[in-house]
Amino acid sequence: MTQKLDSLELLYKAFDGLSVEGGWHRRAPALWPEPRKNFVPFRWRYADVKPILDAAGDLVDHAMADRRNLTMTNPVEGNLYATVRSMVAAYQLIKPGETADAHRHTPNALRIILEGKGTYTVVNGMRVEMRPGDVLLTPSWAWHSHSSNGNEDCYWVDVLDVPLVHLMEGMFFERHPDKLEPNVVDADSSPIAFRWEDSVAALETAQAPANGMAEREIQLGNPALRTVALHVQRLNAGFRSAQYRTTANSIFTVIQGRGRTVVDDEVIEWSMGDVIAVPAWRTYRHEVDSESFMVRSSDEPVMRSIDMLREEVLTPAIA
Repeated sequence: MTQKLDSLELLYKAFDGLSVEGGWHRRAPALWPEPRKNFVPFRWRYADVKPILDAAGDLVDHAMADRRNLTMTNPVEGNLYATVRSMVAAYQLIKPGETADAHRHTPNALRIILEGKGTYTVVNGMRVEMRPGDVLLTPSWAWHSHSSNGNEDCYWVDVLDVPLVHLMEGMFFERHPDKLEPNVVDADSSPIAFRWEDSVAALETAQAPANGMAEREIQLGNPALRTVALHVQRLNAGFRSAQYRTTANSIFTVIQGRGRTVVDDEVIEWSMGDVIAVPAWRTYRHEVDSESFMVRSSDEPVMRSIDMLREEVLTPAIA
């Protein structure tokens, strides 16, 4: 005989073992008035990381890992991997004469080159040199490998949408059966390569973005990847950006210059090669000491595609 549930005590007891919860007495709220401050703003200093990468270059070869990189893990409690909620960034090193074998994966990826010449990436059979300031793309499920034919160490910043793929449960990964793609064509220009000199030239005639966060800004691609937008920003000495917030998560890579970013009330100093995480819906602004160039990687395409992209300019820029 079924017991009559004529009290809240009996009702709640009936929940036990059924993995259900009453919407009127949740243990934690499921809705809140605006985005929570979960991931924290943070800066990774290239000057701190580069010596560690150099040491890893002597101690870690590509037989130990597919890529020799250092993941930038947001220091929020409980986080094991992501840089911001939907993206992860890493510093990577390739030494002269090395090759990182080909693999492919469902996450989209890109790399922003900091230093070094004579290094190449091969993406789906197209071999392209990677030069300082360049941005290279590896779209989802594209074969890709890296190798150095020069005499310089090459350093770059990787940005991938792996945390988003983890959330969506769509991760697939495969190593190339032959280690490297057999048929490769060299190309100086390619849809996967945004050359630094082209970005600088485009910035000369570019306008300031509507949000006031740079003096001049261009977008690479439209967007560059289906889940990641790329904007190159130029900020002259003395520039003070607008105060701004957006539901898009952002990762800034400093190509050149020196300054600081104030996120909420936290002052984050930065210089060449540094990486700054600005999580969603954090109020931030830039203050620039010397002519600076930054690449902003964001999940704007994702937020826009599901009608969740919101932006607010709180105070105007000061030129």
